[in-house]
Amino acid sequence: MSDSSEHAAPGPDAPARGALEGLRVIDLSRVLAGPLCTQMLADQGADVIKVEPPGGDETRTLGPPVNEDGDAAYFMAVNRGKRAIGLDLSQPEGREVLLALLQEADVLVENFVPGTMARWGLDYEADLKPRFPQLIHCSITGFGEDGPLGGLPGYDAILQAMCGLMSVNGDPASGPTRVGIPIVDHLTGYTAQSGILLALYHRARTGLGQRVEVTLFDTALSLLVPHAANWMHTQHAPGLLGSAHPNIAPYDRFACRDGEIFLGIVNDRQFRRFCDYAGLAALADDARFATNRSRLTHREALRGAIEAALAARPREALCAELMRIGVPAGPVNSVPEAFAQAHTAHRGMRVDRDGYHGIGPAVRLSRAPARVDRLPPAYAQHTDEVLREAGLADTQIAALKELGILPRWPPPKP
Repeated sequence: MSDSSEHAAPGPDAPARGALEGLRVIDLSRVLAGPLCTQMLADQGADVIKVEPPGGDETRTLGPPVNEDGDAAYFMAVNRGKRAIGLDLSQPEGREVLLALLQEADVLVENFVPGTMARWGLDYEADLKPRFPQLIHCSITGFGEDGPLGGLPGYDAILQAMCGLMSVNGDPASGPTRVGIPIVDHLTGYTAQSGILLALYHRARTGLGQRVEVTLFDTALSLLVPHAANWMHTQHAPGLLGSAHPNIAPYDRFACRDGEIFLGIVNDRQFRRFCDYAGLAALADDARFATNRSRLTHREALRGAIEAALAARPREALCAELMRIGVPAGPVNSVPEAFAQAHTAHRGMRVDRDGYHGIGPAVRLSRAPARVDRLPPAYAQHTDEVLREAGLADTQIAALKELGILPRWPPPKP
């Protein structure tokens, strides 16, 4: 990173700078967890250099939909803000280029199958740490390097199945069901970002980098709140509750005249307010529903009474009125409906720019706001620029291209 003198507070007329400006990240990761992590770092001002293999990040091909360059919307969703080069790390010359890039890097992020980096002579402890003591190396894997499952590849849906997430998602009619978003990959990206920021804070105090290890397995298990705690305390395995909550009632979907809402009542005060509003005052005085514990015991009877009271009401007006009186409720929206909400625009959570469409940054800093300054890169778009910064002469770059160490897009057909 740049020295501290470059990080003085901007003057009153100076544009705000990202919190991570001056941080350089080498991103060797592919698909979702790693690229999402590095995109979040880029949104906060980090200079992220995306290094792709000869075949490219496979998410470039996971379409349609695709953009004018043929890159899938999936790739565009997690790779904005980065500069891109193509590099064949399976060749010694390619690894030498990577080492040149690491000379000025603060963070290396990769999600190779365990053992790959060591096989290339890029093991953190043996090779990178002695040469780059300030480097933070973030490794994202399915299960880690050792243990009964160590070294195996990891995929979101498989981890959802293995770690119990599917067993508590769905209802008796559907059976165990995958969560409809790649939630394990997604949270792993956030976990990796947190680990990197922790390591950066530690380095600021000690001057030393370290290895950050994040696994999909650990992340998936960490999502089991409160189900794991409930089971550990009772030895009763949690089952399928649909949209209901195992510890709270009423906390579920309910049908209205024109769609469904989610009602999230978490205390007795909210329950009484809801009953008074919905014409169900007698329920609040019924011993079966007086407390959350008793409401859980009589969950089905409570559900029937609420459904009857809400069946003829329009959902938008109902939710607005309930929220106004302090009762948590929201319409069950489709994805288009979610992004059509006025509050989505108010929060800047949709980005549309020069043909790019994406979800806005979810973190706001008052002194160093996130910015979307660079669109997702084409394959190897910034190769020459990045390598010149790393000290390579144009003749060296040309020679590496001739050897195929710096591949171009699209890859040649066999």
